Amino acid sequence: MQRIKSDKILEQILSGASDSNIAFTNLKQLVIKLGFHERIRGDHHIFTKSYVTEIINLQPKGSKAKAYQVKQVRNIILKYKLGGRDA
Repeated sequence: MQRIKSDKILEQILSGASDSNIAFTNLKQLVIKLGFHERIRGDHHIFTKSYVTEIINLQPKGSKAKAYQVKQVRNIILKYKLGGRDA
């Protein structure tokens, strides 16, 4: 069940159709599932991965993720071909 939910979130992020409507907790869980390590400083959730040069810095906007940060995550997923099957 959890795998299906994360696959749905991944598809939603990759589609780019609703960047401003992604729940912060869902985005955070997906980034962790993709193998990133999390460090928290205040409300900044900072994610790193050994072969990914970019650092992902996420902050919630209420219960949602910020749209520009969803776009940054999408670009990293596509650049490094993260996320499995077709990503």
